[in-house]
Amino acid sequence: MPDDTRPPRDRLSPRHIAITGASSGLGAALVRAYAAPGVRLSVHGRDAARLDGVAAAARASGATVDTALFDVTDAGAVADWLTRADTTLPLDLVVANAGISGNEAASGGTVSAEVTRAIFAVNVDGVVNTVLPAANLMLGRGRGAIAIISSLAGYRGQPGAPAYAASKAAVKAWGEGLRPRLAKGGLHVSVVCPGFVRTPMTGRNRFPMPYLMDADRAAAIIRRGLCRNRARIAFPWQLAAVVWLLAALPASWADALLRRMPGK
Repeated sequence: MPDDTRPPRDRLSPRHIAITGASSGLGAALVRAYAAPGVRLSVHGRDAARLDGVAAAARASGATVDTALFDVTDAGAVADWLTRADTTLPLDLVVANAGISGNEAASGGTVSAEVTRAIFAVNVDGVVNTVLPAANLMLGRGRGAIAIISSLAGYRGQPGAPAYAASKAAVKAWGEGLRPRLAKGGLHVSVVCPGFVRTPMTGRNRFPMPYLMDADRAAAIIRRGLCRNRARIAFPWQLAAVVWLLAALPASWADALLRRMPGK
């Protein structure tokens, strides 16, 4: 049974962290950022070999690591995983990180229904499937933190990647709405909006990526923001300022600028 007699955890040092999409990229970097003696990590992925490698490195840093393979679009599988993890040790932090970008540019001027639905299923449904059971578990004891990984692409529709931008906009708005609602129950919700991070996903991009940063640096920024209970963790600030201004422009002006950008 969960040890609910322990004192509330400081956000600076969560003892049990669950991370989806942890087999590579930003998820793997977050595992590295939190791996330490006395920390339990419950990590999810789709690639067994890569996930095992991430787990082995975290164990070498002193952490206790449990791995799980499933599809985040399977709501029952996600809920079962979180429940089992929480029974082992109450979860302090859950990071809904799993996501895909898809090849939206491959269909040229048309819109692929298959790619669009796949992106929404993982990036929106997968986040919902993670956050809702996590919140229910945490509300039962009146403490916990949830991080929702969105993107700076979610600030404004992107003609080069309309489904990806829309999926990130959806979870951004949802997380921002959940924050004050769940705060009444003692939960902290943060929405994370990174710019370009060096990962296998961005490695497929064939266009300039301004302010591209390493995944470990991005993970450090995210961890610092979660420690401070930031409502929105948007970085790098230079690119965040640009997309904020772009979203504030008249639609016709923004469309003219974005039309020149390549697709994902």
